Amino acid sequence: MLADQQFLRIPGPSPIPSSVQLAMGKPMIGHRDQEAKSLIKQLKPRLNPIFGTKEDVLILTGSGTAALEMAVVNSVEPGDEVLVLVSGSFGDRFTKICQAYGIHVHRLDTKWGEAINPKDVKTYIQAHPNLKGVFATYCETSTGVLNPVKELAAVVRNHSDALIIVDGVSCVGAVPVEMDNWGIDILVTGSQKAFMLPAGLAFIAASERAWNRIEENNTPRFYLDLKRYRDSIKNDTTPFTPALSLLFGLEQVLRLLETEGLENVFARHRLMMQMTRSAFKAHHIELLTPDEAASPTVTAVKPTDFKAEAFRKILNEEFKVSIAGGQHQLKGEIFRIGHMGYCSPADVLQTISLIEMALIRIGKTVELGKGIEAAQKTYLA
Repeated sequence: MLADQQFLRIPGPSPIPSSVQLAMGKPMIGHRDQEAKSLIKQLKPRLNPIFGTKEDVLILTGSGTAALEMAVVNSVEPGDEVLVLVSGSFGDRFTKICQAYGIHVHRLDTKWGEAINPKDVKTYIQAHPNLKGVFATYCETSTGVLNPVKELAAVVRNHSDALIIVDGVSCVGAVPVEMDNWGIDILVTGSQKAFMLPAGLAFIAASERAWNRIEENNTPRFYLDLKRYRDSIKNDTTPFTPALSLLFGLEQVLRLLETEGLENVFARHRLMMQMTRSAFKAHHIELLTPDEAASPTVTAVKPTDFKAEAFRKILNEEFKVSIAGGQHQLKGEIFRIGHMGYCSPADVLQTISLIEMALIRIGKTVELGKGIEAAQKTYLA
């Protein structure tokens, strides 16, 4: 393998298209100049279809976690009761953010690798009528689960006055989301996943109902004050210095998504998920998540007859393929393959081929080409 070659197949950051790299290299401009305002003005409406909302999608210079914290600090106050739906590491992160602000947290945990059951949520919120917010994770990156946020939002809306706040960091832009139609109150995502950019931008939108709550919220905040961002975006600017190079890249990303068409983007991600899963099934290697809960952006594999970390090491060192390991209680137990953003079925076939060779290198008996054949048949079906 070439010394400087690396195949990035982790669930974020994801590979960056060369056209986006070129766009980010444009000469710098003044962030308060008319040129910057014109850029933000034309970016704004192009984010709405991705979120499925008529509300402004606000642009934050910061990580996805910064936007998660922004969602918390603007929607609920210290002492408020909230419910956090935890199906993995990032649901647990929502819990920690809430606790850092003195919020009274209730947790509804599910087994890692399974999706949150809306019936369980209904039962819980009916038993806790004082909830001010319910926090959910759309794609739980640590387990490869896609939670049923449409159904979860409906349960919350129909059986409580709580806001439903959703972390969409590792899937928005790769899967359908209809924020307005589904009744999601706050939706968050980041730049380094399906948006095909480096980390450093986050996006957040709030419903009219959420804005009413935000207006009444007295929690002190400064950089993370959503009202500042709302007021600034109406004037085609941001309240603080934006990451202009990333905005240049965002313009090209949106052009790529629009050229492909969002429905085709979503279909491509579903196909890559199906190809990946069919390959491991062909080799009788266990997957962590059932088909009905599987995410189109990341697949979690739970081997029973070989060591996940030894496999990752060989795959990276010999074949230059970088995949992710497990987190927290799944550390050393699983590995995760990202197939999102700048990734195609051809990339999936290449990855499966290299995975088969790495499996042989660690001593597992596999039939070369069997996983590729399964993925090819899935593609052609």
